[in-house]
Amino acid sequence: MIKTGHSVRRIFSYNENKVKEGTAECIGEGNYPAPAAELNAVMRLGRLLHQNALNANVKRNSVHISLNFHPSENYPAEKLLRIAGAYMEKIGFGEQPYLVYRHDDAGHPHIHLVSIKVREDGSRIDMQNIGKNQSEKARKEIEKEFRLVPAQGRVMEEIPFVKPAYASKVSYGKAASKKAMSAVLYSVLLQYKYSSLSELNAVLQLYNIKADRGSEDSRIFKTGGLVYRILDKDGKPVGIPIKASDFAMQPTLAFLERRYQINSTEKAFEKNRIRSVVDGALLRGNMDLEKLVSMLYTEGIDVVLRKSDGGQLYGITYVDHAARCVLNGSALGKKYSAKGLLERCANTAKAAEASRDGLVLHTDSKDHTETALDSTSQGSSANVLEELFKPEGQADYVAGKFKARRRKRSRKGPANRN
Repeated sequence: MIKTGHSVRRIFSYNENKVKEGTAECIGEGNYPAPAAELNAVMRLGRLLHQNALNANVKRNSVHISLNFHPSENYPAEKLLRIAGAYMEKIGFGEQPYLVYRHDDAGHPHIHLVSIKVREDGSRIDMQNIGKNQSEKARKEIEKEFRLVPAQGRVMEEIPFVKPAYASKVSYGKAASKKAMSAVLYSVLLQYKYSSLSELNAVLQLYNIKADRGSEDSRIFKTGGLVYRILDKDGKPVGIPIKASDFAMQPTLAFLERRYQINSTEKAFEKNRIRSVVDGALLRGNMDLEKLVSMLYTEGIDVVLRKSDGGQLYGITYVDHAARCVLNGSALGKKYSAKGLLERCANTAKAAEASRDGLVLHTDSKDHTETALDSTSQGSSANVLEELFKPEGQADYVAGKFKARRRKRSRKGPANRN
């Protein structure tokens, strides 16, 4: 896929942000004075901007190319760079500066190429029908040269995008275990925001999977190992565990720890959304925990209840599939913890009982103020989104050059008589 645009800075930032998120890597470059690994982001971008400046008349001066491979083609960076170089040469960009990014945010291997249309002498590269002509021809030649799986005549085996847990659970014995687990891991590990193994497992267990380090005195724990297990309907491990290093994406403990760091930033919007949905549900009154969990489920939020062996609730975790975020109740505040929710549900039941008896429950001014603030400032999740994106009032501004000029009227006075 080839796209052109008006801003090379924008497509550069897109790929660099993927690198920061841990879902991409800049693996190389073409026609740069030094290897990409030895250049910082400013230097890599500066090379492209400097050459683009040679012809300011080229408005759509940026080029963004995506080369996709079959899921079985997990090639090392060296081979990907050779493929990228051959492709750029065949489509007429062999002398252009370009950057190569390997992306790991989809179910199949793919690389992104960032380049420009302005040549070193300031002339413009004509890209009319380049996809249909040069690119298609280059693809077929490269498939033969590098012995790639032909794209023509096959359907790409996409790993499905993650859906709410109730739609895509892994069932032991019904499908190839490793393939089914891999599909979930690709989606969950790269797209959800989790900051610990327990938060990650809160999501994975919805898909009947668990990331397991073993007990603290086990060999796997002491050596920093990690395995993934399939769970049965009761949450018990079944089948043979699969080592993290055996999966193509290598979701090892070191990989997860990098994700923890990336995901550890403040999640203000996500927290407010969950609080808003919980508060909105409780405002309906006469609520118990089971009914609350069911209502949150319809809003795209799974509630994972942590209970002791005796069945006593001691913790709660929210998995928001809309915001792709995992948060423990304690991170949202006492009112959203397991104990806080039980108390609030009990209060709504008491309020409903009192209402049936014809009584009106009064709260002190502090509680009343807090309730009023919650219901006004938070409301439903839809109200929060509307408030966040509501445009601010601004005075109308009209640039001077668009203002109509007033004609100066010449004053008529008495004629001078000599």
